[in-house]
Amino acid sequence: MAPSAVETITEAPPVAVGLKALADEGNYKQLAPKFNEEVERNGNVDHAPATYPHYLPTWDREKTYPSLTPFEHHDVAHEADPSYPELLGEGVTITHLTASIGSEVRGIQLSKLSAAGRAELALLVAKRKVVAFRDQDFVDQSIPEALEFGSTFGRHHIHPTSGVPEGYPEIQIVHRSAGDRTIDEFFTGRTNSVSWHSDVSYEAQPPGTTFLSALDLPSTGGDTLFANAAEAYERLSDGFKERLHGLKATHSAVEQANASKNRGGISRREPVINAHPIVRTHPVTGEKALYINPQFTRSIVGYKKEESDALLKFLYEHIAYGADFQVRVKWEKGTVVAWDNRVTQHSALVDWKTGERRHLARITPQAERPFETPFKA
Repeated sequence: MAPSAVETITEAPPVAVGLKALADEGNYKQLAPKFNEEVERNGNVDHAPATYPHYLPTWDREKTYPSLTPFEHHDVAHEADPSYPELLGEGVTITHLTASIGSEVRGIQLSKLSAAGRAELALLVAKRKVVAFRDQDFVDQSIPEALEFGSTFGRHHIHPTSGVPEGYPEIQIVHRSAGDRTIDEFFTGRTNSVSWHSDVSYEAQPPGTTFLSALDLPSTGGDTLFANAAEAYERLSDGFKERLHGLKATHSAVEQANASKNRGGISRREPVINAHPIVRTHPVTGEKALYINPQFTRSIVGYKKEESDALLKFLYEHIAYGADFQVRVKWEKGTVVAWDNRVTQHSALVDWKTGERRHLARITPQAERPFETPFKA
C-alpha cells in the first residue's frame, strides 16, 4: 500500500485531529495532538509560550458558511517576466535543491514585493513546484496584510474543519502543542507518518499557489516532503499516459467532515464530492500532472471498485516511491514555503518526540477548476 498522508492540521478543542487517509480503505486514521491553551499562551517550566499567540487555533462552533460558488480565476503568473527582475534581482540568491523540484531563495522579502514581483513569484513556483523563502518577516506583519498578499493569487479558501486564528477563518493553522506526547501512541499502530496529498482537492476549484509560514518549530524534525506530480506523469509510458487521459476521479470531503464531527469538532460547510481529471494541465506552464491523492481521492468514474483500486494504488505508489522527483524541505525560523498545489503532493513528517511545539500558518488561495488538454505522444 502507498504511504498515505497529511499535514497535521488542528481540528477541534480540546483534542485536535490530524487526519490519516488510507488509500485502500477510504477512511481516516487519527494522529490526535492535544491542544493545551494554557501552555500555548503562558508556557510552563519546560516550554516557552507560543511566539505568535494571535495565530493560535480557535474554533467557532456557531459559525457556518454557505457552499462555495464558482469564480473566475486569473493566474497572475501570466503577467510575469520570466527573467524575474523583481523577485531575483541584485543581492538575491536562489539554490535549486533537486533537478526537477524545489528551490531555496534568500535576500528578498515577500512582504515588500510589488505586483510584478508577486507575478514572478507565481511563475517561479509553477516552474520549480516548491520554493522555500528564508529569513522572512512575513508573520511579523499583521494578519490583514498577509491576507492582502495572499489574495493576489486567488480567492481565499476557508477550511471546513481546521483551527483558525480568532477572526480570520481564511488562515489554516498547522499546530502541535508543546508537551504533546501522542506521537508515541500513534506509532504503536503505524510504522510511519508519511501521508501524501494535495490540499482540499475535493473542492470544485482547489488551491493553486499556496503559502505556509513557520511560527514555532521543533529544534529538529517536522520537515515536509514534496513530490513533483508533473514529473511523475512524464515518467509514465506513452501508452499508459494515453489510457489515463479522459479519466476522472472523485474527491471527497465527507470523511474529513465526519472525522471532525466524531471527535467533537466542527464542519463549517456541507462536505462536497467533486470529480476531477486524473491528468491535470497547468494553465500557465502547460505541464500535465497526475491529480489524485490517497487522502481525498475515492474512485475512478465509470470503473468498478477492483479496477479503480488497482489503478489508483499503482499511481499512489508511483508518486510515493519516486524519491528522484521529490524534495525534502527543512524548516527554519522565518521560512515561508510556497508551492503549487496543482502539480505537487506533500507530506509533513511527524518524527520528533521531544514535545516541542510545531506551529505554522497556511494561506490557501483557490485556483481554476482542474482541466486537461488532449494527449500528445
